[in-house]
Amino acid sequence: MKKSFLLFLFSIAFSLTSLAQQTIVKGSVLDGTTGEPIPDVTITIEETGQTLNTDAKGEFSFTQNVPLGEQVLKIEKVGYVTKRYPIIVNEGQTVDISGMTLDFDTSDKKDLFTISISDANLNSEDDGLTDNISGLLQASRDVFLSAAAFDFSATFFRPRGLDNANGKVLINGIEMNKQFNGRPQWANWGGLNDVQRNQEFSMGISANDYTFGDLAGTNNIVMRASKYRRGGRVSYASANRSYAGRVMGSYSSGLLEGGWSYSVLGSRRFGEEGYIDGTLYDANSLFVAVEKQINDKHSINFTGIYAQNRRGRSTAITEEVYNLKGRQYNPFWGEFNGEQRNARIRETNEPILMLNHYWDISSKLKLNTNVAYQFGEIANTRIDNNGKRIVESNGQTIFIGGARNPTPEYYQNLPSFFLQDANPSAYDFQQAYLAEQNFINDGQLDWNRFYDANQLNGYNIYALQSDVVKDQQLSINSILDAEINDNIRLNASLNYRSLNSENFARIEDLLGGPGYLDIDGFNEDAQQEGNATAQSNVRTPNRIAEEGDKYRYHYDIDADVISTFAQAQFKYRKVDFYLGANLSSTAYQRNGFYENGYFTGEGPEGSFGKSEKVDFTNYGLKGGLTYKVTGSHLLDVNASIFTKAPNIRSSFANARQNNQIVSDLQSEEIMSVDGSYIYRSPKIKARITGFYTQFNKGTEIGFFFTEGAASLVQEILTNVDRRHVGGELGIEYQITPTIKLKGAASVGQYVYTNNPNLSYSSNNFRELTYGDGTTNLENLHISGGPERAYQIGFEYRDPDFWNIGITSNFFSNAYVDASALRRSAAFAQDPEFINTDTFFEGGGVFNVSGNTFADYDEDIAKELLKQEQFDDYMLVNIIGGKSWKIKDYFVGFFATINNVFDKEYRTGGFEQSRRIDYRNQITEQSNPNGPIFGNRYFYGNGTTYYLNVYVRF
Repeated sequence: MKKSFLLFLFSIAFSLTSLAQQTIVKGSVLDGTTGEPIPDVTITIEETGQTLNTDAKGEFSFTQNVPLGEQVLKIEKVGYVTKRYPIIVNEGQTVDISGMTLDFDTSDKKDLFTISISDANLNSEDDGLTDNISGLLQASRDVFLSAAAFDFSATFFRPRGLDNANGKVLINGIEMNKQFNGRPQWANWGGLNDVQRNQEFSMGISANDYTFGDLAGTNNIVMRASKYRRGGRVSYASANRSYAGRVMGSYSSGLLEGGWSYSVLGSRRFGEEGYIDGTLYDANSLFVAVEKQINDKHSINFTGIYAQNRRGRSTAITEEVYNLKGRQYNPFWGEFNGEQRNARIRETNEPILMLNHYWDISSKLKLNTNVAYQFGEIANTRIDNNGKRIVESNGQTIFIGGARNPTPEYYQNLPSFFLQDANPSAYDFQQAYLAEQNFINDGQLDWNRFYDANQLNGYNIYALQSDVVKDQQLSINSILDAEINDNIRLNASLNYRSLNSENFARIEDLLGGPGYLDIDGFNEDAQQEGNATAQSNVRTPNRIAEEGDKYRYHYDIDADVISTFAQAQFKYRKVDFYLGANLSSTAYQRNGFYENGYFTGEGPEGSFGKSEKVDFTNYGLKGGLTYKVTGSHLLDVNASIFTKAPNIRSSFANARQNNQIVSDLQSEEIMSVDGSYIYRSPKIKARITGFYTQFNKGTEIGFFFTEGAASLVQEILTNVDRRHVGGELGIEYQITPTIKLKGAASVGQYVYTNNPNLSYSSNNFRELTYGDGTTNLENLHISGGPERAYQIGFEYRDPDFWNIGITSNFFSNAYVDASALRRSAAFAQDPEFINTDTFFEGGGVFNVSGNTFADYDEDIAKELLKQEQFDDYMLVNIIGGKSWKIKDYFVGFFATINNVFDKEYRTGGFEQSRRIDYRNQITEQSNPNGPIFGNRYFYGNGTTYYLNVYVRF
């Protein structure tokens, strides 16, 4: 008994001695204004890179491998101003720095970002042309990415030449990227700024706790009720960019007794037009999150999001139109009954419901299981101007009617059309002058003309049509986080996504007419009775469609994706590294509900029923290493090799009309490596990075109207190889506690590295190629914003809670999107020696080959095909804000002025694929009165502002 007691005392003494000798750094973080604890603050020991997050009480504790001597603790959280605290760590002692404070970031840059970027993809004719910058950037504290998000974004600059499809956006661990095009649909959670502040960002392909990721990074938006700070916020914003005004209110309960917490938000954004004429904005957003902490191990969270968005769209314009009407011109609207009415409206209604279960199996093992269901539709309207009526003539049934393109900037309405001859006559000049004056003085849609034509003729020539995508998607995943020991951590996930996507055209408005004849109005060869090729659906011939009816096309796409991911992270005093891998299976299948007249029959060769199922098995491997030379100097390397299944849009040659799969469809192969030198000190933060990425076997699909086929054509590029290479620099210097200098630079080259295969499909033919079936794109630049961007600026933050910043931003080396058709064999072929009588009949497969122009000159051809480079330009931006504490309330404002000096510049553009052959291009490009089908351009905004006033409590 005595020995047992002595042994017991010895054990206690030994434990106390061990505890006393342990080196510990602990503390807590409080809100600088309210004094309340802040959970989920990231604490980093900069010497070793060790990180952890504060708990619900705002507390943290480092107990393993704590470095000795002078150290710097970095504390940061999205929505707060990052701080650094110097400490001295002695062996066997405890450093207690409780009560550190973080000040709320009154600049509210998230609001600026949301209005200038996430809405921009809704403001154009083609989403792919302007949806260039990823919302992933808003979560990052990186100096360069901050510049890219808040200053370079106005030019649709793409970091490393990558667009949204190369990044992943998650909400509560569930991937939000659309399976149709691979891009996140930011409108689905637009207007929820106040509840998007908790974000976890991993740059590039680096280690991520939830998913394998992608080259443009991964952003997980945490919308979990217990993670929001207690309090409310009411704000009003005024702007002249996308919307005119926004009102928003939100409140979060924090953790209540009984383990409950909730967060709610409501907002409305509105405006008759943004900076571009006629771009109306009508959006309402609602959010609710409710969480119940069942016990110390289990918690369940429900999140509901409804972000309805209705937007008026604009389009790229030619230089001739720009010179006549300016950069704010938009041809898609006209006055009707005294109000602006835009014919191109994009409406998004896709609610998201999400249930998350968090299970802390132990202090070192966590399992997160998520289920999400998203449903609703996206609809894009346009004027259908090719309505016909049935006429009996000489014993035959024929279709007559239709109208010219009603767009006011249609080429036959412009002065250049009348001056295209080499020697215009006096009458030509007179007609050109009248066209010019009419366009300058009006130049908008004539809605009354549509109603009058329909009523006078007694049938619908015109109708307002919607292209509708109605999705239902179920997502399920489980995410495992296991801390093996102090140095090794494992992440793994299993994911499943099932999508049913219904696609159809719908009559939104008959514009005063009695009904729309559901046939292919462009069909010139289906005039005889019994010829079914004109029918949208041969099973309901000559059907009259009324308002709300589906017509033209109707089909489903079913998509299933199963993926698994595993990753090991290793952290040591001098070296951190990670290894990750993923495996996925993707399957698509089309199911047609209409039997198209050109592509009759069921199954893979027809248009009705199910296509072949297209399957892809993909893999990914990645790894990275960070070598900590010292606490201030780090070397970082990341490398990856992986494959990606083509998205739905790139998999079907002509999904609206038939079941055909794109020929030679393959997964894209991607190899990438980047290396960085990182320097950090209490006053200086800097990163310089070099990157190299090779894409092989890609697929690209585009759409355009061609006079030759008299229809909308799908342009299909396969076996596309491209290379992205360049460097990035970001640096900031905290000169004084209040003044910071900053600079950023990106220099890149993004080019095609081969001559891809090129084919065409339309409602008239199944597949058409020119010559050897390739296009000469090798060494041409990939369009997508400037390849070079530079910034220098400063920020001043006054201790009295006001701040101001000014940046100068220089851009160069941006290129027009090159026409693949113009660089195919079609360019050199003389149409006089091509027999086109049998083309475009019966949905056939054709190869167009002919003789080269007799006067073809290689040197002239090279000059004609030279890719246009846009002019360099510089933009100056100003940002600032101020906040006050009035009793228990915090009142403040945040404002920014972009493009202070009203610089005019082009953000992008594309070559038109009309009149593309050698002789026509000589005429087009040498016409002294301007080309008929010149390049179309997107122009940047002039001077714009954004002002946000808020009350926080």
